[in-house]
Amino acid sequence: MASPTPLPHLSPMAPSLNQAQLEAVHYIYGPSLVLAGAGSGKTRVITHKIGHLLQAGIRPEQITAITFTNKAAAEMRERAKALLGKPAKHIVISTFHSLGVRILRESGSVVGLKPHFSILDTGDVTHLLKDAGGTTDTLTAKKWQYQISQWKGEGWDGNQALTQAKNEEELQIARVMLRYEERLSAYQSVDFDDLINLPLSLLRHHTEVREHWQRSIAHALVDEYQDTNASQYELLKLLVGERAHFTAVGDDDQSIYGWRGATLDNLRRLPQDYPQLRVIKLEQNYRSTSAILRAANNVITLNPKLFPKTLFSELGEGEPVKLIEAESEEQEAERVVSRIQALRSAGDGNGKRAEFRDFAVLYRANHLARPIEVALRRASIPYKVSGGQSFFERSEIRDLCAWFRLWSNEDDDPAFVRAITTPKRGIGHQTLAALGQFASQYKLSLFAALFSSSLSSVLSAKALDGLHEFGRYVTHCQEDARAATDAKAANEFLMQWLETIRYRQYLIDSEDSAKVAESKWESVLDFVQWLCKRCEPEPDEPGNNRTMLEVAQSMALLSTISEKEKDRDVVNLSTLHASKGLEWPHVMLVGVNEGTLPFYNEADGGNRQNTDQAEIPDSSPAEADATRLEEERRLMYVGITRAQRTLTVLWTRRRKKGRDFVSVLPSRFIAEMKLDETQSREDPREKLRALRAEFAARAAAQSSADKPLDT
Repeated sequence: MASPTPLPHLSPMAPSLNQAQLEAVHYIYGPSLVLAGAGSGKTRVITHKIGHLLQAGIRPEQITAITFTNKAAAEMRERAKALLGKPAKHIVISTFHSLGVRILRESGSVVGLKPHFSILDTGDVTHLLKDAGGTTDTLTAKKWQYQISQWKGEGWDGNQALTQAKNEEELQIARVMLRYEERLSAYQSVDFDDLINLPLSLLRHHTEVREHWQRSIAHALVDEYQDTNASQYELLKLLVGERAHFTAVGDDDQSIYGWRGATLDNLRRLPQDYPQLRVIKLEQNYRSTSAILRAANNVITLNPKLFPKTLFSELGEGEPVKLIEAESEEQEAERVVSRIQALRSAGDGNGKRAEFRDFAVLYRANHLARPIEVALRRASIPYKVSGGQSFFERSEIRDLCAWFRLWSNEDDDPAFVRAITTPKRGIGHQTLAALGQFASQYKLSLFAALFSSSLSSVLSAKALDGLHEFGRYVTHCQEDARAATDAKAANEFLMQWLETIRYRQYLIDSEDSAKVAESKWESVLDFVQWLCKRCEPEPDEPGNNRTMLEVAQSMALLSTISEKEKDRDVVNLSTLHASKGLEWPHVMLVGVNEGTLPFYNEADGGNRQNTDQAEIPDSSPAEADATRLEEERRLMYVGITRAQRTLTVLWTRRRKKGRDFVSVLPSRFIAEMKLDETQSREDPREKLRALRAEFAARAAAQSSADKPLDT
């Protein structure tokens, strides 16, 4: 073991940890489960534990911290850097999926995967499944996609799915899955589920690979452990081995992703699989007032408990939780605006006015944001809606950028595969599989292999002609892009290129809706216009035009970079699912009605809503209903515990259903919060009017006091 790493930043911060946090930090020589309640400082515990591991002599590169989102990983990286200094940059802090990429890049050759494999996005997978299943129906392909993802979450491949299929429909999907797997292999591509399943298979079936990775990880820390699925748990077990030096940090009360495969069984299994497991509870909340926490505890206590705990706060009682009743969604939205204005006018008691970024409006389903947006616009209140897609993440833009990447670097294999298959050019997956095997055998890129004189030994003349035609066209595009030296020439070249590859027709053929296809084509035209402008000289460099090839090279780089959102002063509109892990001083929960939160569909006797999650297939009725209700209750708990200083809960008497209005009931969760009726009910309009009257009276009094006396 290496000598301890000096950490000058750590000591001054250590006293900020409470007794339970210190216990979690110092237990490093065995498996531990840290039950971290909402706002209990789990990220602080994880970063301090990393520091303690370093002080114990473990090298930074032997510590692996796993989170669930890139954003959470980036935040943990920043926190570790601030606390630990230079050693932090060598610690592996990643998501499960990016760790899977790392394992496959280093060890994937054992199963015939090249280091530069392509990772397919959701749109790519849908198109590939249409091809594998011989359908043009997007909804059917997405249904297959959901089922295949569920099976992969269980750790199954196509053959296992075939043997486990319960009915003819599942048998059909399993057959599609087998053909889909053939295409993935041929295209040297993986989907997001494969980033867990393939490493899992590698570690299970290849002893030397498993031992290598177990040696490289001295201690693993898993954040949001309650969100792991069956495959991720098995992957963790194989990575930590029999020594089981790991820390799982999670909260069964915040498990809200059952619909995408997360299972509380992983929490149940931990004490069974690891009898020596140390369970440590973090129950002190550093985020919310006692009034808010009491409401949260009252709701969540009705769920069955794996590990009972009760959150408490030392931040004082705070304002009572406010309950606002509205006649309609429009009135609900108006009252949200009034509440924001009233809280901003009131200030914090020290003369400081709340900023717009201090407010969040949370809802169960995306469609509930529409009336809120209208009301905020009318009141000239700036806002942002979570879940917006970066321009470069749109499938049509990624298609075009794949060509740019290939023009810029002929050895970019993932770009080669995407360009040659989007749109299709009559080159099938078997041809690409043979090309991929040939390229791997001779250690060539796919593009270089395409022109090898030996390729004719493994491919038919017809297949070879198709590949050569594609290769010549790529070279031709490179030359034309280099010759396009101004905006006009660039536009002519790009439009001719799009016409040649028949991209607009490809969109029409690929989409079920002509409207969606046309919208994507408009997006492509906007992109072309923007690209052409980039050929023009910069204002401070007159006459220094760039060729279209140079612009394409810069796009190849830009398309791999996610744009950072600016920290603007705006009200946050977000689904409850997307709000997890975040916090705001003032939170408003809207649409807290039966049928919406808890959500249930028409088959359950409720209103069919467009939620932000995939459809949950029905299982055994009684158990499924209980399980769904428990998860919905956890979702309400997550929403409540996002609030730091004030929480407002809104519900409506009527909601729109089609063109009609239907009567709806307040959510059962409102009663479960056990609010004090005398303190909780509020009409924000009345409060705002009272505040304005008070300010007017003060101003009048001040004006009178400043007026000179008559003489």
